[in-house]
Amino acid sequence: MADPISTEPTATTTPAMGATTATDRETLGVDHKTEAKSRFSNALNEAKAGAAALKAEAFDRGNQYKERANEKGDQFKGDAAAYGDQAKAKASDYAYQGKAKASEGLTSLSRMINDNAATLDEKLGPKYGDYARSASRTLEEQAAKLDSKSIEELTEDTRTYIRSNPGTAVGIAAATGYMLARLFRSGK
Repeated sequence: MADPISTEPTATTTPAMGATTATDRETLGVDHKTEAKSRFSNALNEAKAGAAALKAEAFDRGNQYKERANEKGDQFKGDAAAYGDQAKAKASDYAYQGKAKASEGLTSLSRMINDNAATLDEKLGPKYGDYARSASRTLEEQAAKLDSKSIEELTEDTRTYIRSNPGTAVGIAAATGYMLARLFRSGK
C-alpha cells in the first residue's frame, strides 16, 4: 500500500492535463461524436415537436377565427334579413297608402268634374257636359278598380302594360321624371 503522503504516482492515477493517450482520445472523440449526434438528434426531435405544436396551434386558431367569422357572417345575414323584412313591410305600407291616396284623388277628381258638368252644360252646351260626366264615370270606375286590386295585381298589370307598350312607358317615365325634377327644383 502506498503512503498517503507519498508523491509517487500509482497505477490508478490519471495522467496530467493534456497528456492523454491515443486510445483515450479515440474513446473521447467517439464519445463526443455520439454525444453530439445524440444532442443534435434530440434538438431536431424537439424542433419537429415544436413545429408540430405550432402547426396545431395555428390550425386551432385558424378554426377559431373561421368559426367567429362564420358566426359574424350569420349574424350579419340575420340582421340584413331583418332589415330587408322591415324595408319590405315599410314599402308595402307606403304602397298601400299610395294606392289609397291615388284612389281618393281619382274619386275627388271625378266628383269635381261631375259637379262642374252642369256649368259646362250652361256655358258650352250639353255635349261638353256629357263628355265631363263620361270622364267622371271613367275616373270613378278606375278608382273602384284601383281599390279592388291588390298591390301584387297592380304590379303585374303595370309589367304587362310596359311589355305591351314600351314606348309609351318610356314616355310616361320621362314625363314623370321631368315633372318631379321641376317640382324639386322649384322647392329650392
